[in-house]
Amino acid sequence: MSSRALRRLKGKQRGQEALDLGDLVPGEGPEPEEQAADVEEEEEELEEAVLQPVIKSSIRKTKKNKKNLSNIYELICDAEKATTDEDTVKPEEQNGDESKEKSDSGETEKRDAQPETGAAKSGDKASKKKKKKKKKKNTTGDKQEGAGDDIDALLETIEQSNGLTLQSEGCGGSDNRPVLYVEHRNLNPETELKRYFGARAVLGDQRPRQRQRQFHRSTWMTIPKDTWPRFSRPGISMTLLESRDGLQYFTFEHSRDYQQIQFKFLDSVESMDPNNIVALLQMNPYHIDSLLQLSDVCRIQEDQEMARDLIERALYSFECAFHPVCSLTSGTSRLDYLRPENRAFYLAVYKHMMFLERRGCPRTALEYCRLILSLDPDSDPLCMLLLIDFLSLRSREYNFLLRLYQDWEVHRNLSQLPNFAFSVALSHFHLSQEDQTESEERERLKHKADLLLQDALIMFPGVLMPLLDLCTVQPDAAVSSHDFFGPRSQQSPALAELVSLYVGRTHTLWREGGVLLWLEECVREVLRRVDAKDPLVEDCQNKRKQRYQSAPLNIHRHVILSEIKEATSTLPLEVTTQSVMGFDPLPPLDSVAEFLCVLLPILISSFYWPV
Repeated sequence: MSSRALRRLKGKQRGQEALDLGDLVPGEGPEPEEQAADVEEEEEELEEAVLQPVIKSSIRKTKKNKKNLSNIYELICDAEKATTDEDTVKPEEQNGDESKEKSDSGETEKRDAQPETGAAKSGDKASKKKKKKKKKKNTTGDKQEGAGDDIDALLETIEQSNGLTLQSEGCGGSDNRPVLYVEHRNLNPETELKRYFGARAVLGDQRPRQRQRQFHRSTWMTIPKDTWPRFSRPGISMTLLESRDGLQYFTFEHSRDYQQIQFKFLDSVESMDPNNIVALLQMNPYHIDSLLQLSDVCRIQEDQEMARDLIERALYSFECAFHPVCSLTSGTSRLDYLRPENRAFYLAVYKHMMFLERRGCPRTALEYCRLILSLDPDSDPLCMLLLIDFLSLRSREYNFLLRLYQDWEVHRNLSQLPNFAFSVALSHFHLSQEDQTESEERERLKHKADLLLQDALIMFPGVLMPLLDLCTVQPDAAVSSHDFFGPRSQQSPALAELVSLYVGRTHTLWREGGVLLWLEECVREVLRRVDAKDPLVEDCQNKRKQRYQSAPLNIHRHVILSEIKEATSTLPLEVTTQSVMGFDPLPPLDSVAEFLCVLLPILISSFYWPV
């Protein structure tokens, strides 16, 4: 430790020490001061040697940070600033070194030439060296502060640039994704509820409880609860059948023990006693069909919480059995609805989606609707195209609905479905009413919405009167008495089923004041075009007669699952007269029942065959 540090520790300053008369010996005064000056010179050299690598390292760090910049122009500007700073600092260092060398050489010469006056001049030398040392400390401190400022500025620019790039990727990258792309975070209803009410109101005291849960596997569709029974493998597994054209075809498989439980479940259903299903679930708490059937019983008894909990338990059992290659988000995983083992997954996801929609999470429900549609978009066994427009409008995902309509109109003829004909027009109208749209774009969207709604009313005139009736709006006499919208507007039973399904589901979206005024304007324009004998009116009438002769089985299945009374009343007799099971409504006629082939030897061995 240097003498200066010792003096500071003792609370003394230079020149304030107590004088000792024994030290004032003539002729010996300059020697201890010269030694102290030499010691101080050595300390200055050590401090300079320590400070120089620190400054160099800080400059290197700034250079490394500059290499990480994503903007070339920022790099050039910062490099120019750094070069100017270095040019301003270097002359001071050079001048300081030269003055130091000159002063050292001058001091040695003066000590050699005038040794008798060393004691008198040593104080001046020490004061000069102190001033030089202060100057050097100030310059090095300025350097370090400048380097620190540069590093902070670089970090700020890097954070800003990263934020902009991430935001641009998040906004623009969604257009490059497939239409049915599913995001994991949107499968969790808490994500949507946090946007509405905040994280503190949604989570509450759930975080410490989740740390002590007994379920260690992380899942995307459901969050396991501590109140559930301890999970054990129920006997369900998923296998990869084939990979073709970038698509992976999977199927669920049941073990022999699970198949025996399945036959016990069928016996319980035939007994018409829910207690038998409850007893079966006590022995096998993760049997899928028992969970689905008992959920319907609880929902009929208005125990919504228990019904939803049973569906979530079934989804958790399914997700634990997923194949490692199966991806919910890519839109390339396929499940064949013809296999009975796969149907339960379709129904579990569908019922979970409907619970989310009733709970007030339409954005999450839309994500599950995409998931179901992506499992088999060609055949669409649950006919999710009749529902996806309603969820898009409720969640205000207008651009997604328009993109789906543009991409699938060519090969799926979505405009021939009443729900898409009206919902696409309604999407254009809502986009034209947004504040951030410019005036020219707003006029263009409004004009397109008018044309689309007029064409939809001409193609499906039977929608207007039931829609106004459910909206509790009294139509004008000119509208109700007109033959085009009156009772004479003929439509086939299949078309009536589609119209009643759309009106019963989406009539709440047309109750807004601005929407009703817009509808009134378009209805008057349609009547004018009908009276003027627009050729489109006759063309649409011929299309209605040729098409919509009979509805396919998946539409009837969708109407049964929707439970909309306006639509279920239009079901044909061949559907209403047969028994419909909640765990498998209207199974396909060409089902692939492989588990029966596996169970056949077991069933044969269980019977006694006399010789």
